[in-house]
Amino acid sequence: MRIGIDVGGTHTDAVILNGDEIVASIKALTSADVVGGITAALDTILADSGVQHSEIDTVMIGTTQFTNAIVERRELSSVAAIRIGLPSGRGMPPMVDWPEDLATALGRHTYQLHGGYLYDGFKLANLRDDEIEAAITDIAAKGIKDIAIASAFSPMNSAPEKDVGARIKAAIPDARITLSYNFGRLGLMERENAAILNTSLLSFADRVVSSFLEALAKRGLKCPVYISQNDGTLMSADFVRTYPALTFASGPTNSLRGACKLTGLQDAIVVDIGGTTSDIGVLQDGFPRESNVVVNIGGVRTNFRMPDILAIGLGGGSLVSTDGKTVGPQSVGHKLVTEGLVFGGKTLTTTDILVASGKAELGDKTAVADLGQDLVRTAQATIHRMLDQNIEMMKPGGKALPVILVGGGAVLVTDGLKAASKLYIPENAGVANAIGAAIAQIGGESERLVSYRDMTRDAAIAKVTAEATERAVNAGADRHTIRAVDIEETPIPYMDEASTRVRVKVIGDIATGSKLQKAAS
Repeated sequence: MRIGIDVGGTHTDAVILNGDEIVASIKALTSADVVGGITAALDTILADSGVQHSEIDTVMIGTTQFTNAIVERRELSSVAAIRIGLPSGRGMPPMVDWPEDLATALGRHTYQLHGGYLYDGFKLANLRDDEIEAAITDIAAKGIKDIAIASAFSPMNSAPEKDVGARIKAAIPDARITLSYNFGRLGLMERENAAILNTSLLSFADRVVSSFLEALAKRGLKCPVYISQNDGTLMSADFVRTYPALTFASGPTNSLRGACKLTGLQDAIVVDIGGTTSDIGVLQDGFPRESNVVVNIGGVRTNFRMPDILAIGLGGGSLVSTDGKTVGPQSVGHKLVTEGLVFGGKTLTTTDILVASGKAELGDKTAVADLGQDLVRTAQATIHRMLDQNIEMMKPGGKALPVILVGGGAVLVTDGLKAASKLYIPENAGVANAIGAAIAQIGGESERLVSYRDMTRDAAIAKVTAEATERAVNAGADRHTIRAVDIEETPIPYMDEASTRVRVKVIGDIATGSKLQKAAS
């Protein structure tokens, strides 16, 4: 049996799955320290289900802690950012376009070194020992332990990053180092940004993972623990200590995967309505459609894999204007149970509109008995219009698709949606995100620029697939179950005639027990 947990800004959801059967589920308020909410959900769901701790094989957790740390500028470490690429790029140093407060929080410790390669393997410049030693001396003098290294076209040739990383590790043995080639895509500045953000979270990630493992151990759960990635797959808890940034956007991704599981639909639009926002995404072949554009995280441009999600300020706690024509984006969030009218508060929310319409029995309905029906009808029309307009924006090529509503706020949709070819609100929709976490597999991705003049197409794809496979194995996958689920080829018109960007994504089952030993072999 598996336990899936998803920690949102308003609710912490948990489920126990026995194969495809949902044994138990719970939706609880997220605690300020997050871990407290997780442990409370675990205690409740295990007690209610009667499942013995020894029967749980794995625990999967989706968390927003690392995303929130970036957005809120907290729990971040000082980072030394090293770029290997001179003489190119001297005029645009690392973190040049970052928000001032975030760059200041990380210290703006930047270093530029000669070295790196071009896409075709041509060397930009040789590494210079004097530059490397000067950077190491300065970093050590400042007492910085968290270091990000990015080199020009390192996904093509990672040797410069590895060489400089090894030199730093020899001089500063307790340094925590992110090499950008391990998880970023080809664009240097966006990949560098992703590496810097990841590095700023390493110390925090170590504390978070240790807290998760300690909380589970205290409850007698000694099974493996996995954390949700932002592409709908999982990584081992230890892997998260190294790559916490790969959890960004894992919450909406879990909801899409859970919606797929609950309905069996492989291609659909999913709307996850929570307490504060509605996240709209597209299922393609059972996985979230990935964004092909630069993704902004906390005001910083990055280019690692992220789902294509449109978030709007509409949820169960969204504030409603007195005429009903404006809903959100402000929300009472997890304070709904104290500030909403039906719960004894003084704030008009979408939940109050729902109760006043007679479509739900929540709290004290007499508290909204004096709301005018014109206000109720106008507010309901505003909610549906907001969803319809934004669903239309996410349709692939304007194609009509079914729409799956999940999340605790799915009950807000009472009159159907014009943008949906068919509307689904599956049973257990309220905990679809936790289900998505529980059913996830391990994934890996790799990307390269290749020339079909130098090697055949099959050989190029095989090479990139092998790299993605190794990354999946390192994240905890059983090597013998790994398969490619997405192969993307993009010709590059401004380069050599046969230059093509090849990206491969693979997934595999979790390696446990004897499988874990085989996967490592």
